[in-house]
Amino acid sequence: MKKTTFISGAACSLLLSACASQTGWTPTLDTYNDQNAAHLQQDMAECQQLAQQASGGTAEQTAIGAGVGGLLGAAGGAALGAALGNAGTGAALGAAAGGLGGAAKQGLGSEDTYKQAYRNCLRGRGHNVIN
Repeated sequence: MKKTTFISGAACSLLLSACASQTGWTPTLDTYNDQNAAHLQQDMAECQQLAQQASGGTAEQTAIGAGVGGLLGAAGGAALGAALGNAGTGAALGAAAGGLGGAAKQGLGSEDTYKQAYRNCLRGRGHNVIN
């Protein structure tokens, strides 16, 4: 029971950290000689919304990755567990490991998409984006 609680807690922490990292990040801008500086705050707000739409939402994508990874991990774990004598335990461990791995991969990919869309939007509006 304690392993299940730990794994569930780790998965929730991963989901929450993915959400927090997406909404807390903003690109670094060089406003020196920025002819569009008067519109910067409005452009940042609009570009942030567009980037969230483009990335599909980190939390949603992380959850999808966790589900797919969990299913694949359960299947692999069940096969390994059956070979070792306990398919149920193998499936549970495989699902947990696969779920965490899938969540991390999908969440990080969505985060990268978010950042790139945010940068592209601001550049398209004439701002000098550093990162």
